[in-house]
Amino acid sequence: MQTEPSPEEQSKDAFFERLAKISEEMVARHGKEFSMGALVLAARWIAENKVGQQLKTN
Repeated sequence: MQTEPSPEEQSKDAFFERLAKISEEMVARHGKEFSMGALVLAARWIAENKVGQQLKTN
């Protein structure tokens, strides 16, 4: 017997779907290396509590 997903599970599933679409778009436009690097950098920003800070460019 399968139960309905909780609101939290539904929310997480929706985010995974969005991440998948963004990842596919990045790969199509810029390749796998860029896409993986961007996602790793995003994870690093989250780990370092830098989410929401303005990106500094040269």
